[in-house]
Amino acid sequence: MDIFKPLDLRKDDLNITNIENIEKVRCLIVGSGPAGYTAAIYASRANLNPVLYTGLQMGGQLTTTTDVDNYPGYPDGVSGQKMMEDFKKQAERFGGDIRFGIATAVDFSGRKHKVTFDDNKIVEADAVIIATGATAKYLGLESETKYAGMGVSACATCDGFFFRGKDVAVVGGGDTAAEEATYLAGLCRKVYLIVRRDTLRASKVMQNKVFKSGNIEILWEHQTVDLFGDNGVEGATLVRKKGTYEEEIVKIKIDGFFLAIGHNPNSEVFKKYIETDQVGYIITVPGTSKTNVEGVFAAGDVQDSHYRQAVTAAGSGCMAAIDAERYLSEL
Repeated sequence: MDIFKPLDLRKDDLNITNIENIEKVRCLIVGSGPAGYTAAIYASRANLNPVLYTGLQMGGQLTTTTDVDNYPGYPDGVSGQKMMEDFKKQAERFGGDIRFGIATAVDFSGRKHKVTFDDNKIVEADAVIIATGATAKYLGLESETKYAGMGVSACATCDGFFFRGKDVAVVGGGDTAAEEATYLAGLCRKVYLIVRRDTLRASKVMQNKVFKSGNIEILWEHQTVDLFGDNGVEGATLVRKKGTYEEEIVKIKIDGFFLAIGHNPNSEVFKKYIETDQVGYIITVPGTSKTNVEGVFAAGDVQDSHYRQAVTAAGSGCMAAIDAERYLSEL
């Protein structure tokens, strides 16, 4: 689910008379999750009086997971929902103004940056922190939704620990899939790598790692059509291509099903002004959160195609708030 609607209004077409009101703030944070909430904590403590709009999915991707065991400070683990609620409370404790709303248009053409929320309110800010995250790509099966948090995951690094000694499957044929399968091979009894084609798109280095793993079985020319199980994922139904017009139904028993077919960064609404790579990840100045637009910063998964972890997102949210504070102090 893309939590921010694509920009379909041109600046010149925006009818200001239809906007309910225009609010002026020093620091605006667009998006919640570890990056947005951490930015709000730091910006609040720096007396920037930040206003944060959460987006449709309050708390971001982490709220769709069950237990989080690898975030520092939670020795017994914590649910993603609870952890994001803790982040939110901490931001509010220092004065962060947390609101529900979806960014629908932006105007970064001047020194004052304008963001429209829900098509009816403009917020004008001296500094903007974009923390809209990224959305994992899914196959579109109803059973993926049914078993969300019950065996279906889009992050092996996050959830692989819960499947130690069990059988799992990874869907995908690129570097991410190869990396996820290799990682899980170190934890699980067996890993099925479900590949739609008869070749891997992954780099040679990653392919060699997969081929050398004794407990990874590649299922060439297979596609997942369903998942099944009573109290969570217990298996997957696949279709194997046998010839030009022939297919075979295959069922495998698994405890975990991992999607590794890519992510969609939630950056569409900003693309008219903010530089992104070919996929859509926002490009920042190395070592900073600065974008190509002065006074606009990016943090979290919307600008991180490599790590995509809660702890790194939180760290980049801290960076963005500090960068924004320094920018505002120099105005």
